[in-house]
Amino acid sequence: MPEKTGNSVYKRVVLKISGEGFVHPGRRGIATDAVLHIARQTYRAAEHGVKIAIVVGGGNILRGAQFTAGDSCVHEATAHYMGMVATVMNGLALQDALESLGCETRLMTAIRMDGVAEPYIRRRAKRHLEKNRIVILVAGTGSPFVTTDTAAAQRALELDADVLLKATRVDGVFSDDPEKNPNAVLYSELSYDDVRRQNLRVMDLEAITKCMEYDMPILVFNFRKDGNIERAVCGERVGTLVRRTKQR
Repeated sequence: MPEKTGNSVYKRVVLKISGEGFVHPGRRGIATDAVLHIARQTYRAAEHGVKIAIVVGGGNILRGAQFTAGDSCVHEATAHYMGMVATVMNGLALQDALESLGCETRLMTAIRMDGVAEPYIRRRAKRHLEKNRIVILVAGTGSPFVTTDTAAAQRALELDADVLLKATRVDGVFSDDPEKNPNAVLYSELSYDDVRRQNLRVMDLEAITKCMEYDMPILVFNFRKDGNIERAVCGERVGTLVRRTKQR
């Protein structure tokens, strides 16, 4: 593991990386350089002494929703399980990338796959974090009809994280889709109520509601900008902070 410097403002974080982080824009599958980009940023963040758990998405490989339209022969629940398996593939790639940099890791899955990963057990995951291992969490919650965003919120609460870091491909939360509307306004800070009232695309409503109920702050930022994961754990002003009450 990298040498700890103790510069992080957070002691423990849960980082949500969607499947798009594992591939180049507009492509499918897994791109080695994209995975290494995430791994190097995570390595540098870990150097600051923060304990990191990563919840992985799988949309770069398969989205359950693609089987639910029209005359698909795949049951929707089955499609969701297929999506969970896709997250395991991403998790394995990220684990090897991190370990190639010298990080000690543990891959933990909500669906038992004893040949490739440990079963997710909350106490065991916390123990791994205490030993400065980077914990990679895959297969969502293990149940269909639950997004990996909601799984990330759930794990952040279970593991007593200080903040949920939501890595995206844009600079934070905007008033509109910045990829379609160049005049969209970037917010530096929002309350949970702002997000719900304006129907802003931060995370799905269930994830936002869960974080609001237990006062779990969410930091939304662009992980494609090199160094942003490190900046986020060090408390630099990056992206959009969502919490109960905005600072005046």
